[in-house]
Amino acid sequence: MTFRRSLLAAAVAVVALSAGFTASAQNVVFKASDTHPAGYPNVVAVESMGKKLDAATKGRITLKMFPGAVLGEEKAVVEQVQIGAVQIARISLGVIGPIVPEVDVFNMPFVFRDIAHMRAVIDGPIGAELLEKVSNSSGRMIGLAWMDGGARSLYTKKKVQTPADLKGMKVRMMGNPLFVDTMNAMGGNGISMGYGEVFSALQTGVIDGAENNAPSLFTSNHYTAGTKYYAQTNHLIIPEILVMSKVTWDKLSDADKALVKKVSHEAQLEQRVLWDKSVADYSAKLKAAGIEFVPVDQKLFYEATAPVRAKYGAKFTDLMKRISDTK
Repeated sequence: MTFRRSLLAAAVAVVALSAGFTASAQNVVFKASDTHPAGYPNVVAVESMGKKLDAATKGRITLKMFPGAVLGEEKAVVEQVQIGAVQIARISLGVIGPIVPEVDVFNMPFVFRDIAHMRAVIDGPIGAELLEKVSNSSGRMIGLAWMDGGARSLYTKKKVQTPADLKGMKVRMMGNPLFVDTMNAMGGNGISMGYGEVFSALQTGVIDGAENNAPSLFTSNHYTAGTKYYAQTNHLIIPEILVMSKVTWDKLSDADKALVKKVSHEAQLEQRVLWDKSVADYSAKLKAAGIEFVPVDQKLFYEATAPVRAKYGAKFTDLMKRISDTK
């Protein structure tokens, strides 16, 4: 009898533990990463997305945001996403390009006429197709949504108005050969470097400048590291991508997947509104801090980068035409 009672007690314990495990397994916390600081449009939009997930699932799915690169720079975060250690991340396409070559079409200089053109493309069938390319690739990431990365321009220690002015200048570019080639074509010396290294490299003279959008120039404090001029080249207008770990995605129910997609799209639109306000606000702050916004003849830079579009766009001829034809 004692033996039977022991077996029964053990069975009850196993059932209880299993029930407890099942209940706890239903509660999911998504770790989300961004290299930008708290308050940045991307960060705020993803935090808002988390609140919607929490509300829609009555706390079953929550999101914890880790801004300011506390989980690592983008390459390191991509690796964490791929193994499921980080569930959601906002990633620059410069990092995604080597993994999913198709997105490099967005990385090419002057592929978009302006911000409005870029938005029309990512909101339409081309944007949807490339998200699917990411999801179906070997990169072990699910493409959730696009986010504005703004128009990237040059900030330098010496004034730049033409490609000739860049001669001999070392300019930091994102870690993708396409971007290094872009800077070289524009007349400078492109230097591949992690975002976290740029400030000290500017201070110590390792580089003479870098390129980014106005909000990033301000929030990174790069404008305090000797860069006085901001040449309005707008040479790159690159959307950024919000991804989820495929490891996590595959564990979600169909209903939860649909919910994640829905709130991700809403985050894309919310980030856009926040972004436009941010660009205006940070541009004003940079000018107040003494940064000179330098007008340039974009046609000169467009023509100088034609070889880059020819080299990297050869395999995207049809897609580039579709982008060009998008109104």
